[in-house]
Amino acid sequence: MLDDIKKTLWASADKLRANMDAAEYKHLVLGLIFVKYISDAFVARQSELTRRLKDPSDELFYGHAPSDEDIAAELEDRDYYTSANVFWVPEGARWEQLRAAAPQPDIGKRIDDALTLIEADNPKLKGILDKRFARAQLPDGKLGELVNLISTIGFGDDPSKARDILGQVYEYFLGMFASAEGKRGGQFYTPASIVKTLVAVLSPSKGQIYDPCCGSSGMFVQSEKFIEDHGGKLGDVSIYGQEANPTTWRLAAMNLVIRGMDYNLGKEPADTFTRNQHPDLRADFCLANPPFNISDWWHASLDGDARWEYGTPPQGNANYAWLQHILHHLKPTGRAGIVLANGSMSSSQNSEGQIRAAMVDDDVVEVMVALPGQLFFNTQIPACLWFLAKQKKRKGEVLFIDARKQATMISRVQSELTDEVIERIRQTVAVWRTGGDSYQDIAGFCRSVPLAEIAQHGHVLTPGRYVGAEEVEDDDEAFADKMQMLTAKLGEQMAKGAELDALIRQKLGGLGYEF
Repeated sequence: MLDDIKKTLWASADKLRANMDAAEYKHLVLGLIFVKYISDAFVARQSELTRRLKDPSDELFYGHAPSDEDIAAELEDRDYYTSANVFWVPEGARWEQLRAAAPQPDIGKRIDDALTLIEADNPKLKGILDKRFARAQLPDGKLGELVNLISTIGFGDDPSKARDILGQVYEYFLGMFASAEGKRGGQFYTPASIVKTLVAVLSPSKGQIYDPCCGSSGMFVQSEKFIEDHGGKLGDVSIYGQEANPTTWRLAAMNLVIRGMDYNLGKEPADTFTRNQHPDLRADFCLANPPFNISDWWHASLDGDARWEYGTPPQGNANYAWLQHILHHLKPTGRAGIVLANGSMSSSQNSEGQIRAAMVDDDVVEVMVALPGQLFFNTQIPACLWFLAKQKKRKGEVLFIDARKQATMISRVQSELTDEVIERIRQTVAVWRTGGDSYQDIAGFCRSVPLAEIAQHGHVLTPGRYVGAEEVEDDDEAFADKMQMLTAKLGEQMAKGAELDALIRQKLGGLGYEF
């Protein structure tokens, strides 16, 4: 049912977009979902407090026969809200007032004013709310219609259920906007099946989770789902992120607030290499999808940086800067999962080959996974997953998994890894880590390789080089018969090709273009 609701909402919201650019429109829609969420959470907490203040058996009981004025005055105590991780929403900024004013021509200014009021009362939201509604380039009445549409999200009086629904709608809309924006959209959004694979293999449960290029926080949201699905508590993890793009930084913060997750995304949006927001952090888990092959990342201040333990990364490509930055921020017992372009597994340009060799020889590379094509919204560059660990459970070997043939097409241009495939990868890694007899190499899919063999291959980490070819079942058809059938088919196709060539010549000749 929720999937139908999400699709209907998206179709309606997309229709209201008219000719507005998806990149601009995204901030209006997601901003409104956010305001709806914090307003709903506030009203739900207020209703709960009203009930409890009047209940003689409750520890918050206000006293016998209080007047409505007494109760109303007590409800203005902000500690009641902040103690429950609920933002204080001033009266003029509550959703009902905005919904009532939706038909007014100045609804954009009213929303901006509401955001200003909310920010003034909640320091944690300072700089996060994007006040762009008054100047939104939407046709007359469309913004009001959008407010009415967002008003339909959020169901029932159960705040946790409403929050989950709003969170899922927010995440679904992020994905749909990434698809609508194409190349640019992919910069802030990692497709869910890739994030699920990283999270499944890393299995984050307790401690600090860090993403140095967190986009819109998809890694954290999937980690939350994983923790809850495995009986853990969200309060058992602390979230640390960094993001350079200011508008994406805001999207990330809103995504986490809607989920009720406590977070630290640094004081400001900033470049991870030159303005590291968490220099002293040593995390239990790092998950990251850095932008591939960035060429303009270097700054003179990075020369001799403590993060370059395995060698200074080349100035023309940041891939090995990301890998080393993440290793630097891991605890001794920490583990990391990183999405990178395939070139990172084999490149020997500049210092990359030496850095990779040093990392392999130091036994910090645990698992390498080759991914199928067409998983991303914004690039056809084939990608892979690196899993790193400072203290590997299975020392002296690297597990290679070739998942290039494991994709399912979900549209003409987009593929994904199904939950079954992700579970197969997770189980393969889990069984391999424990090191028992139950792990078996599977030709064409996975193989555990000793470091000495990797060194013989020039420290290239491409799974296809190690896992071998898939065993093909013999179909018992005699070679001579099969060859005769294939030759006949080829003859037919060549004859057809010659026929088409003659037809093209004839048509062009008729137009006076003979050749």
